[in-house]
Amino acid sequence: MKKNHIYALALAVLGISCNAYSGMRTGNTIVATDHGLVQGVQNGEVTSYKGIPYAQPPVGELRWRAPQPANPWDSVLQAKEYGNDCLQAPFPGDSSQMDNGMSEDCLFLNVWKPAHPSRALRPVMVWIHGGGFVNGGSSAPTYDGTSFAEKGVVMVSFNYRLGRFGFFAHPALTAAQEEPVLGNYGFMDQIAALKWIKENIAQFGGDPNQVTVVGESAGGMSIHALLTSPLAKNLFDRAIIQSGSGRLNFSGRYLDKESPSGEAPAEVAGTLFAEKFNINGEGSDALDALRALPAEDIVSGLNMMNMGGDPTYSGPMIDGKLVTAHPQDIYSSGPALSIPVLVGATTAEIPVMSPFSSFPETVDEALAIFGPFRSEIARYAYGVEETTPVMGLGLNIIRDTGMVEPARFVMKEAEKQGQPVYGYRFGYVADSLKPTSDGAAHASDIAYAFNTLQAQYHSDVTESDQAMADMVHQYWVNFVRYGNPNGSNLPYWSQYRSWNENLMMFSNNGVNDSGTVRDPWELRLDLVESIQ
Repeated sequence: MKKNHIYALALAVLGISCNAYSGMRTGNTIVATDHGLVQGVQNGEVTSYKGIPYAQPPVGELRWRAPQPANPWDSVLQAKEYGNDCLQAPFPGDSSQMDNGMSEDCLFLNVWKPAHPSRALRPVMVWIHGGGFVNGGSSAPTYDGTSFAEKGVVMVSFNYRLGRFGFFAHPALTAAQEEPVLGNYGFMDQIAALKWIKENIAQFGGDPNQVTVVGESAGGMSIHALLTSPLAKNLFDRAIIQSGSGRLNFSGRYLDKESPSGEAPAEVAGTLFAEKFNINGEGSDALDALRALPAEDIVSGLNMMNMGGDPTYSGPMIDGKLVTAHPQDIYSSGPALSIPVLVGATTAEIPVMSPFSSFPETVDEALAIFGPFRSEIARYAYGVEETTPVMGLGLNIIRDTGMVEPARFVMKEAEKQGQPVYGYRFGYVADSLKPTSDGAAHASDIAYAFNTLQAQYHSDVTESDQAMADMVHQYWVNFVRYGNPNGSNLPYWSQYRSWNENLMMFSNNGVNDSGTVRDPWELRLDLVESIQ
């Protein structure tokens, strides 16, 4: 019998629950997990637990191995501070900068729960952070789960391996066959965290059968990988996907063979990386040398600003077991979208997945991507005038191709599979940024969903900003609770119907102008869909 189960059994014999016992001794903050007792911090109506290890440190011989179960501990773990975020190279201007230590030893999770117990288990929200699979971490102040817990939700966030720690292939690893699944170690971490939640969250008052995964950008792309992976079945029950694409999310590389499009195997990127350090061959000596490299050498400055031009980094790959194909292909051919989803994008998305071989130099060149018969329609759909700058038009087409139309694609596929699906477009810009903004930037919806505007904008938060956060946050809370975002005192949000192209528009004019509308970009997204 596991040690913490013995603790719980002893308390039960004494006629005292773990929560009651901890309330007598420590303000109701001790919880028993499968690996030992953890003590959190109560702040008002919320108790938080930070820095709980959900797997062993993936260092030394465990670098590029599947996450191993955390080692049990004897004393009460003081879960009062975030654990290390995963090692990475930060970049200037990152809107989710962490103020925390970083290390290769980073597989920690955090829990926020209502401070007072409930007779019924509470719904659970699990946050998967973004950052292009090379940046980010759970300690960013914007990701604080206090507001969710204040609304009766148990919220969990976690770290997962990034960059070459999380996504790496090399012939020596393939030859060693240490694991049945190779390459996508970051996704393996996510699955391990979800399994930990399934096994332990009831001890925190959360319902393991009512889990909603929420992710933005790479976090949303991760949800697509999990939805379509045979190794993540039955680990969650609903999903919110914020700016997570949904078509060709990954590089397209296969782990150890050329892709149908001719892209080199992920092993080629790993081999090029090893050669930078004079590591050659495919045997155990090469693998030992790779694992002996200092962690900083594995990073080698890789971040979101330079990863696209780095031939030594593959990113997530099609490994054949965890990721078996692009989500787009699976959604189009099977019932992978078998749960309620809420999905959308912002109005000034990050430009990814360009359809252009090179950036267009003229407006006509930009519109030519749609073909000779559609270019005039595109001129109308994108509101092209004589003064329209080619830079802005080209960016809008790239944004639509990479994020906005793929979100609509996911809505359509979920609807086909008979699942409740709610679509949105986030267009609100904080008042302090309105004078210089051309729309709601990628990731700008996060602080509204979490109701953490103060962490993002500090003293610049206005009443209009806060009103928008109150509304968006409540929609997210309702969806986590019920699989439906609607509730009292909120504009009605109707389920997406492809024949009606309806979505919730969070308007730049504020709460009073927000509501369900027919997609104003319907025509331009139809054009983009024709070239996807």
